[in-house]
Amino acid sequence: MSRVLVTGADGQLGKCLRDASKSYNEHTFVFVNRTQLDITDAESVKRYFSESSFQYCINAAAYTNVEKAESDEANAYLINAEAAGNLAEVCKEHGTKLIHVSTDYVFDGEKGSPYLEEDKTNPISVYGASKLKGEAYIQEKCEQHFIVRTSWLWSQYGHNFYNSMLRFAEEGRDLKITTDQLGTPTNANDLAEALLGIVAADNDSYGVYHYSNEGEATWFDFAEAIFTHSGKLEAVTLEKTDHYRTFAARPGYSVLSKEKFFRHFEAPRLDWQESLKKLINNQ
Repeated sequence: MSRVLVTGADGQLGKCLRDASKSYNEHTFVFVNRTQLDITDAESVKRYFSESSFQYCINAAAYTNVEKAESDEANAYLINAEAAGNLAEVCKEHGTKLIHVSTDYVFDGEKGSPYLEEDKTNPISVYGASKLKGEAYIQEKCEQHFIVRTSWLWSQYGHNFYNSMLRFAEEGRDLKITTDQLGTPTNANDLAEALLGIVAADNDSYGVYHYSNEGEATWFDFAEAIFTHSGKLEAVTLEKTDHYRTFAARPGYSVLSKEKFFRHFEAPRLDWQESLKKLINNQ
């Protein structure tokens, strides 16, 4: 039996991890939010680990506002990089295995075919750069690490594209949704199962991994599927655009190859539309 610390308990992934953990009775989970443990404070992290023993730490805490990060660079790096480094140092000291969530935005989107873990990184936004720096700190400071890059995360919890689209349908909005990015919408509930699959495997296959749902889509495709499967397509006026202006640059292509992950761990392997329909039908 392992004791597992989960940071970022109040975020969408943290909440999905809490739900998924109920099926893992052989492990003890401790969920902490920023009030309970501020991982940007190195001394607080050291004190916390000195008072409790953990076999695993899942870092689900992150600065995820891609747009705001461009003008709030210091905080993005503090949470996505420095805090990850703090956890890595303490995990190393206490022999705790660190599972850290990263992003497809560490790539520039120029490849045009699914990204492998060893492909060259080249972030084009502050958010992507801050997450890559966090990866570097972890690789430098803690050998026992699993870095899991994911993409286009959504769920029934929090502020995300899925919940925004459902809200817009209630408001009867006219929407222009971009077609200039191709990636894979990933259900945070499936990612949570994947991360807990690493804990369940309890092996030493450390390194960088990719995990997302299967398939690919534009944001327009994702929006259309949300409205279609929720029966709300007629509630909105939906239009494609390839000129949606954003403050932060985003990779035009960021589909991830998951084969390495599935060679080592068990996890849901659902097409993004299957996962979307499953969640909508269960809500």
